[in-house]
Amino acid sequence: MSMKIRLARGGSKKRPFYRIVAADSRMPRDGRYIEKLGTYNPLLPKDSEERVKMNMERVQYWLGEGAQPTDRIARMLEAADVLPKKERANLKKGAPGKKAQERAEEKAAKAAAAAEAAAAPAEEAPAEDAPAEETTE
Repeated sequence: MSMKIRLARGGSKKRPFYRIVAADSRMPRDGRYIEKLGTYNPLLPKDSEERVKMNMERVQYWLGEGAQPTDRIARMLEAADVLPKKERANLKKGAPGKKAQERAEEKAAKAAAAAEAAAAPAEEAPAEDAPAEETTE
């Protein structure tokens, strides 16, 4: 039996509340589970101690039995220094799409042209001012 440590959703519509459970991976998300290990309330501020509560002894037991934590639970366990931090490469998610890249290139080209146009008259202006001086005799 392959075990998972995962979130089981509770709470009403638009008011999520999760139980952290050890469950058979074949069971549905909110279905039957073997043991409740803690709770997670995403509506509370991130620095609140009540946001994530876990029974660490039982979590360690299930990890020792071979239970695999889901990604979100693994992040919570990393924050609690139970699991070592894992390197995550999410390179494509942060990059802008094609349209956004094209818009950025157009904006950069316009800015460069405007800067060039603003710099050109400024260089010519002192040259025009110099012959304007006349001596009165």
